[in-house]
Amino acid sequence: MTTINLKKADAFIKEAKKNVHPRYRLGYHIMAPANWINDPNGLVQYKGEYHVFFQHHPYDENWGPMHWGHVKSKDLIHWEHCPIALAPGDACDKDGCFSGSAVVDGEELVLIYTGHHLIDKEKDTFFQNQNIAISQDGLHFTKYEQNPVIAKPPHGSTQHFRDPKVWKHNNDWYMITGHQTEDGIGQVILFKSQNLRDWTYHGVLEQSDDKHGYMWECPDFFELDGRYVLMFSPQGMEPSGDLYQNLFQTGYFVGQYDYETNAFKHGDFTELDHGHDFYAVQTFKDDQGRRIAIGWMDMWESNMPTKEDGWAGALTLPRELHVSKEEQILMTPVEELKQLRKKEHTLLVDKLIEEPLSFDVTDDLLEIEVAFDLEATTAGSFGLKVRCGQTEETVISYDVNENKLSLDRSKSGKGVSGVRRVKLPEKNHLSLRIYLDRSSIEVFANEGIATLTSRIYPVEQNQGLSLFQSDGKVKVTHLKAWELEDIWKN
Repeated sequence: MTTINLKKADAFIKEAKKNVHPRYRLGYHIMAPANWINDPNGLVQYKGEYHVFFQHHPYDENWGPMHWGHVKSKDLIHWEHCPIALAPGDACDKDGCFSGSAVVDGEELVLIYTGHHLIDKEKDTFFQNQNIAISQDGLHFTKYEQNPVIAKPPHGSTQHFRDPKVWKHNNDWYMITGHQTEDGIGQVILFKSQNLRDWTYHGVLEQSDDKHGYMWECPDFFELDGRYVLMFSPQGMEPSGDLYQNLFQTGYFVGQYDYETNAFKHGDFTELDHGHDFYAVQTFKDDQGRRIAIGWMDMWESNMPTKEDGWAGALTLPRELHVSKEEQILMTPVEELKQLRKKEHTLLVDKLIEEPLSFDVTDDLLEIEVAFDLEATTAGSFGLKVRCGQTEETVISYDVNENKLSLDRSKSGKGVSGVRRVKLPEKNHLSLRIYLDRSSIEVFANEGIATLTSRIYPVEQNQGLSLFQSDGKVKVTHLKAWELEDIWKN
């Protein structure tokens, strides 16, 4: 069944690709050749190559029975599409191969994923289990004959039991999954194994209180810079000021963990990204020792104008993670992304600006780097407008008095709106790295202390770039832009 379903899906995608409209297609982000994708899955380095899998519905631009799409890369920036890795339809995953992770076990690459089984589609009743699939070459995967490796969740659970993330500590394998109790409490629960096939329930790693939602999806747990980090995507959190403005969130706890007692002591929940479109992040550790994260660059129930073009969904740029001394996650673009730079534009150096400026940089794939000296700035607010035209613009602005960085896409094109804001720690400078693609923007502030990730859909010819200020002058230390390579052009 698996081989037939995989061949059918690959053949369909090959034909669907011919009908995809190019206007919003991204130039240097991971996307499928056609149709729907969501969560990144199975981030791993295997036999000298980076592999990223993702939730994929090859037959439609809307969500549907989940397959695992697959790309690989030698350098983390130039990706190639591979055959679909997993297709549903077997007894262990009849109605979907949901999210999961990947590990290297000796010479084998092992995918660990959730099998989804519909009971009554109209009543939305289902059950979920955990399975593995094994590859010797990183391309072709055989489902374990004795799947599922975990048939059901512990006693007192609802039907929500998914998104396994697996890692090795000493000689044991550990798995966490997202989970919901019968009382509607979101949890991350823990299992332990010596062979990836026989698992023992090991207790609750952490769970929600009345503020942190009814279901925790896509958990990830790792040690970084001497601390332990639990990342997850809670569903059901209420907005609070500028925080938690999206339908669902992604965030983290930072603390200390004891493997012997399964005790995780940590600080408060912190939202990871403050833009409109960021969810289901997953991380991995590469052979350089870096902790690298990739998220889904969209949001459930949001407008996706690309659907009418035959595709939907993309993944963020790879980001290197660190933990600050204040126990905040810092996210910065991986160093390899500098290899995408082509023509450089030095636009401003050490200038005091007192009126709006426009710049002659017209490209739809850009990296922008700008630094402001706040001590020499008298303006109340300032910022950049990108992808500008007569009626369109995406605005990145900074309120000096409130120390708030905002991303406004009220005029960012088809089907999108809304402002997102994040308060930054007080400093005497503001530095921004901005990655613009044909239908996305990623903003990294002050060495990664805050990020804003959003989809935008401007008209193709709207490529203007300008700087503005109000109520005073702004000191620009430097403003540079680079045109970037289109990795999918060929």
